[in-house]
Formats: sequence, structure tokens, C-alpha cells
Amino acid sequence: MPLIDKPLPELVNYAGRNPCPPDMDAFWDRSLAEMKALDSKVELVPAPFKAPGAECFDLFFTGVDGSRVHAKYLRPKNVPGRHPAVVMFHGYAGNCGDWMDKLSYVSAGFSVAALDCRGQGGISEDMGSPKGTTYKGHIIRGLSDSPEKMLFRQIYLDTAQLARIVMNMPEVDPQRVGATGGSQGGGLTLACASLEPGIKRAAPVFPFLCDYQRVWEMDLSVAAYEELRSYFRQFDPLHERETEIFTRLGYIDCQHLVKRIQGEVLMGVGLMDAICPPSTQFAAYNKITSKKSLVIYPDFGHEGLPGINDRIFEFMMGL
Repeated sequence: MPLIDKPLPELVNYAGRNPCPPDMDAFWDRSLAEMKALDSKVELVPAPFKAPGAECFDLFFTGVDGSRVHAKYLRPKNVPGRHPAVVMFHGYAGNCGDWMDKLSYVSAGFSVAALDCRGQGGISEDMGSPKGTTYKGHIIRGLSDSPEKMLFRQIYLDTAQLARIVMNMPEVDPQRVGATGGSQGGGLTLACASLEPGIKRAAPVFPFLCDYQRVWEMDLSVAAYEELRSYFRQFDPLHERETEIFTRLGYIDCQHLVKRIQGEVLMGVGLMDAICPPSTQFAAYNKITSKKSLVIYPDFGHEGLPGINDRIFEFMMGL
């Protein structure tokens, strides 16, 4: 089998390269306390989109930094009692997608919430104003400021806040909520399940936002990770602060969050992935201590993985 990364026997034991900040747990405990103290000011606005058997809403809430964050929210009509729900997360620079692609879950009796990541392709606000560059991407936004100003800290908190909002919906059974997404959405699925322990099932697909130093060492800081190289070229061309910078990035490295996950995890990975290298994904997967399973596609990269959506749908039916 062709390889772009470590052989599979090494991947299953790979422990990651990016350093973990010594105060990682305290940092996220403080961040969660800040989020939980917010008045979310949840607003449901009926959407113009109509579908048989579904009610569709634009959902807005106030996140950290005062940003007004948007998600699409759909719930089934005429379903007695409380029912399960799934929260969905999109790829890098995208948006929460069309209404229609959520209807399979609604038809199965689920509520669905799909987040628009702040500052990307949707309508969520980004009210943060970190010091330093905002050029090239969101991984490095706030990297020259305090860790609390890093944009992906705020986005990770948005995922957990949305999950809590969904769990508090009167129609939703808070014990039966899952999360899923691919690429950036896969990383956000891991972050959400890490920061909201009530997530019972998480299904990330080739997750982004893992093991940044490994990406750089593989010379794959291009495409989705291009901003890593750009940051060093502009702000640390001799790599004199390399350890400091990668340690700072450790606060938003999903591999260092996933030990918090309590729910069951189903993860899809393509071994030919040159966008989010397999080793970076295994760095996170190998640290998950809850029940987990991995679906491996030896000949596939960062692309549609045949059958994975069907597997995830069946996985969520177990909620």
C-alpha cells in the first residue's frame, strides 16, 4: 500500500508531537466557566424554508466576546415526548450548509443544530479583536495575544455552548445528543465532545486541528495548514520561538482535549490524507479513553469516504 505517513502499525501507537501547555486543564476549566456564566440570549427565528414534517429556524445566541452566533435548527413535527438531537459542524471557511441535508435526521425523529463558525462563510459575528496578524487563517488568529484571545478557543466554546442550548430545548432528551462533522467539522466534533461531556456519541471524519507540529515537520503546512508556515515566515523566520509557538498552539490542539470525552466515538480516516495527515488524526484518536472505533480507508485521502455517512447515521440511531 502506498504511504504518505507512518505505517499503520506505527499510527496505532503514535502519541503526537505538538507540546501540551502545562496549564491546559486549568485554561479550559476557566474558559468553560466563562462560557457557562454567559446569558446566551437564545433566539429562534422561523426560517422561510419549509419541509414536510419539520420546523426550521435560524437560531442565534451570544457567545464569548459578545459575538452573536448563528446556527440552523430543525426539529420534527408531531413527535411525542422528548427526542434525540445531533449537532453538526462544517469544514474550514465554510458554513452550516443547506436545510435539506439535515432532513434525514429530522425524518428519523431528531432535532438538528448546525453551527456557522464565527468569522467564516456563514452569518455568525466575530467580535474578537486580538493583537497581531489576522492574515491567512484562523489557527494563528490571536497567536500573538494571550491564549484567551485565540479564535479557535472561542469557536470551540461556541460548539459546547450550542450543544448545551440544544440539550436545554424542551423537545430534546439531553441524554441523547450526538455530534458530527468532517475536516474542521471533525476537529470541532472532538472539541465539542471534549468540552460538553453530555455528548453521548461523536462521529468525527478526518479531523483538522490536531498535532500542528507534526504537520509542519511533514512539510504539509500548505492548503488548510498554510497559515502555520506563513506565521513563521513573517514573525519567526529563524524559528527562535518554535517551542513557544507550538506550545501556545497546544491550547487549541484537539489531541490534548480528547481525554475529556465521555461519550462513544466513531471516527473515519483516510490513510492517503495529505491535508490532515493520518498521524495527526491518530494522535487525537489514540488519546480518547472512552469507547471508540475507527473506520480506515487505505486508498482515500481528504475526500468523500464511501459509506461513512451511512455508518454515522446508523451510529446516531443508537442514541
